[in-house]
Amino acid sequence: MSTRREILALASGAAVTAVALPTPAAAGGRDDGWAATWAAAPTTIPPGPPLELTGQTVRQVVHTSVGGDQLRIRLTNEFGNTPLHVGEVHVAIRAGSGASTDARPGTDRRVTFSGQRSATVPAGAPLLSDPVGLSVAPGADLVISLYLPDRTPVTTLAAFAFQENAIAAGNVTGAARITATSTITQYLFLSGVSVRSGAGTAVTLGDSITNGANTETNANHRWPDLLAARFRKAGIRLGVANVGVSGNRLLHDPNPPAGDPAETFAAYFAQSALRRFDRDVLAQPGARHLVVLLGVNDLGHPGTVAPPSEVVTAADLIAGHRQLIARARQAGLRTHGATILPFKGDTLGFFTPENERKRSALNRWIRTSGEYDEVIDFDAAVRDTADPLRLAPAYDSGDHLHPNDAGMAAMAAAIRLSGFQHP
Repeated sequence: MSTRREILALASGAAVTAVALPTPAAAGGRDDGWAATWAAAPTTIPPGPPLELTGQTVRQVVHTSVGGDQLRIRLTNEFGNTPLHVGEVHVAIRAGSGASTDARPGTDRRVTFSGQRSATVPAGAPLLSDPVGLSVAPGADLVISLYLPDRTPVTTLAAFAFQENAIAAGNVTGAARITATSTITQYLFLSGVSVRSGAGTAVTLGDSITNGANTETNANHRWPDLLAARFRKAGIRLGVANVGVSGNRLLHDPNPPAGDPAETFAAYFAQSALRRFDRDVLAQPGARHLVVLLGVNDLGHPGTVAPPSEVVTAADLIAGHRQLIARARQAGLRTHGATILPFKGDTLGFFTPENERKRSALNRWIRTSGEYDEVIDFDAAVRDTADPLRLAPAYDSGDHLHPNDAGMAAMAAAIRLSGFQHP
């Protein structure tokens, strides 16, 4: 992206209200040496009373990809209907691993917004912090603590974190260790971390398989995490911003039939990839590469958790992919198209002979059309050699749709790194 413009308006007291407006991309998303090192795509919530926090701190663990000598944090109230008041924010290098939310001594930093310690994020807007002077090693974990002093309905979140985060009483944003009153596996009001590194970023756009579904919690075994580790080992200075969302579709927003149990969770599936593309992909600092793995939910949701009227053809999916390619290239990004994994026998009711024909046609186009700059053949990497329409048993999480941790490793290993060595 070209340099991000911010409209800042000082409010009374110590609070700041800000709206960050992305400008049209230039030179593949490069922005004065800043690169996204971690991301989570925000979504809205299903109907019903939201989680509410009052006078509490949310401490959230993020696993970075590329390092830098400064960082910035992106908060989000993009699905909120009222302003979000954040009393204080701190960031530190995490101590420990797994479910630990401890801060490493000597690394705690207060995060400011236009020089102020508190901020108000308008309804429907994100908020970008000031640069924070903290050196972040590649692959380091951060703990980011938000204090919410007022009654705060949680209306903007990433619902599937595969990481345990903590909620504690009071303002303990600067504490080395907090006492959790509850834990959550979601990211609340937090959508990105960027570092000043001079590196670029690869943005992975997808559904639950990219989001990390069915992988070990707290282990960072999502295939984008493992790709980032391969970049580091190979000396490729690229961050990875994972904006996969469980249940996401390329062409349609969530639309559960009235009275269907899916009404209680479908909102977490996020707006269609075509609709959220500018916010979740093009707005990532330093975005240079786009990796797309999308289509299985477009095939499987109609008639299960979406109306049958939303059935799509292979041609519909190809047209959607062409739009992603065109919009990415207009912004200067190199495009990588991934084939759809096999799902015969899945427990969610996605597989039909007709859906398999559509998957085969889409994969054939991805492999042979030459429209993506690079092809990633995930299908070939994880299918069962004895029955290519199924996931290999060694890579199957058990639902015959999502890979397990070993399958995620096989996917990451199937990606040709040479395709990411271009500017």
